[in-house]
Amino acid sequence: MNDTSKNWAIFFAAFVCVAAGVYGFYHFAESALALRMLMVVAGLLAGAGVAYASAPGKDFVQFARESVEEGKKVAWPTRKETIQMTLIVFAFAVVMAIFLFAVDSVIGLIISWLTKRG
Repeated sequence: MNDTSKNWAIFFAAFVCVAAGVYGFYHFAESALALRMLMVVAGLLAGAGVAYASAPGKDFVQFARESVEEGKKVAWPTRKETIQMTLIVFAFAVVMAIFLFAVDSVIGLIISWLTKRG
């Protein structure tokens, strides 16, 4: 069995695990909700564990770890900077709304004037 077929088989097995958890949720409708939710969570965890066995699954986990590390390196703005930038964006939006209203009104007046002349 080549790697592609093996990976597809692993992903199918992971899908079956998730589907089994969802099936358990609906099949045991008379059981307590907490138990039914545990079935779904167990199916998801089992599916994730099975998917991790594939090469793309391991690549995804590595990518997620690297993404978290990159997120830690980001220089996040302070609260003050965030508020200032939000106010600037809001003010710009108000100014643009007024400008577009004025342009629309002028164009409307020009069209009105042109159509009454004809």
